[in-house]
Amino acid sequence: MLRKSPLLSLLATAAAACLISVAAPAAAGAATSAAPRPQASDDVSVQQTTLRYDDSRAGEFKDAVAAGAESWNAAVDNVELVPAGPGEHAEITVIATDGWPQAVLGPVRPGGSVWIEFGRQAVREGHDTTRIAAHEMGHSLGLPDTKPGPCSQLMSGASAGVDCDNASPDAQERARVEQLYGSGSASGLPADGRVLVDAP
Repeated sequence: MLRKSPLLSLLATAAAACLISVAAPAAAGAATSAAPRPQASDDVSVQQTTLRYDDSRAGEFKDAVAAGAESWNAAVDNVELVPAGPGEHAEITVIATDGWPQAVLGPVRPGGSVWIEFGRQAVREGHDTTRIAAHEMGHSLGLPDTKPGPCSQLMSGASAGVDCDNASPDAQERARVEQLYGSGSASGLPADGRVLVDAP
């Protein structure tokens, strides 16, 4: 029977330790290289535009105007509607009138100017004031009417009937406003300038 020399045993142990210490980092490196690398985010960065509105001549409809603006703020990322402060330029001016609601078709840009007439005729006939405000602001943001249309479409306006109180834009309306105020080619479109009267 062969007897192992203590020196040989020591050398064998040292050699094994060296092999382990070399193999471990190599294995770790292989694992690291095989792991998927973090991918850059596919999300398009938000290009938020702030537009100010002047409700000083909106009369009894100031609360409705604020609610209509909040409806848009909750629905889109690329534009925010805020009240104009003292001395600030307002891109959107809201005026209470006695006829049917009407508005200049945008998309209005910072430093530009469009107006909304918040017509009492629609209110007298029973149309929801917040829906009216959000609908007219939709014109300011570049959306035309979609009449006749269902209540689910904000831009169907009065054609949806007096029982409709939906003040939120649908998916297509939201997407169009995001385009108009995003970073793509549509973001350069100027205001249309036509006056849209929202009688049914």
